[in-house]
Parts: sequence; C-alpha cells; structure tokens
Amino acid sequence: MVQVTFNGKVIARSDDTVVVENNHYFPIGAVEAEGFSLIESSTRSFCPWKGQAFYYDGSLDGEVVKDIAWYYPEPLPKAKHIKDHVAFYKNKVIIE
Repeated sequence: MVQVTFNGKVIARSDDTVVVENNHYFPIGAVEAEGFSLIESSTRSFCPWKGQAFYYDGSLDGEVVKDIAWYYPEPLPKAKHIKDHVAFYKNKVIIE
C-alpha cells in the first residue's frame, strides 16, 4: 500500500499504483480525503513519450498548494497505462 500525506492528512492511498520514472501514479479514485480537493490548474507541460501533462492545485482546509499533482488525460501509446492516474510532487507531499 502506498499513500500520500499532505499536512498530516492522508489524501491518497492505493495498492495499485503504476511506477513511472520513480513516480507513483495513483488511480484517480484513490485520491480522496475529507477537506481535500484537486483543482484544475492552468499549468501544462509536454513529455515526448507520455504526451501533454495537465496539473492540479491541491486544497486542504482552505490552504491551496499550486501544482501539487499532474496527470495525462490522453497519454501517448507508450504511456497508456497511466491514463486515469495522477502523480504527486514529492517536494509538496509525503509519499510512503
């Protein structure tokens, strides 16, 4: 089981993560905690083999953290296994 903790609260937990480039991608349904929400960010980036990445800000009990996580809504063929998954920045959360 892998979990993500933000400000002392577990915000994601799954035994079915996909590891890509040392990042755990969580099924989007594994992200849930009372008082926490993901908010679509305007940030975008591009990976030559994964495709266009979109970002989320995270909000917990009124505190907003910019670009806490990212995902690939339409990953390229080599990365199709991370569709409907989200990864978190290790410097903004604790992943264990």
